[in-house]
Amino acid sequence: MSNTFISFFNNGWKHIVDLEAYDHLLFVMTLCAAFTIKEIKSILIIVTAFTIGHCLTLILCAFNLIPTDPKIIDKIIPLTIMLTSISNVYTYNSRNKKLKLKYFIALIFGLIHGLAFAGNFTAMMFDTNIILPLFSFNLGIEIGQIFIVSIFILILFIYTKYIKGNHLTWNTFISGAGFGIAGTIFLNSFTQ
Repeated sequence: MSNTFISFFNNGWKHIVDLEAYDHLLFVMTLCAAFTIKEIKSILIIVTAFTIGHCLTLILCAFNLIPTDPKIIDKIIPLTIMLTSISNVYTYNSRNKKLKLKYFIALIFGLIHGLAFAGNFTAMMFDTNIILPLFSFNLGIEIGQIFIVSIFILILFIYTKYIKGNHLTWNTFISGAGFGIAGTIFLNSFTQ
């Protein structure tokens, strides 16, 4: 395995599992909150749609086709979490509406979240061949997301199976917490 692959994979992994990058963790958890244990396939599809979205952004940024401004990105990312939280509550009882909206949200908001990754990704690029770095970076992100989602699903399983918690309560709590934390991040982005 090449050093390039390992380096980019590790950076992709760290971007997701790093507790200092909690906005991305928060988005993934909020995105998954509306789904039950039985909907694991839908969760994995949504997480992959998110990865595809930010992969497209990384390609565009690597070729300098779209600008990245950290000050703007730091304001938009919390808004994506807040909108996801609202959609969780709004579409909870409508499965078809929920799936279509969640796939769209994951893909479009993945494009936006990709802007946060783009600065580091393009800074790491040493040549014009982006295929291996792009693949390994996104593989690291995808594996990291699956790791986070696995922990999330385990906690959901314990909550529903052993604590006998209601999924609607779970969705409302996670979505509300996501909205509140993202709202705080959004407001704090104006003071930095």
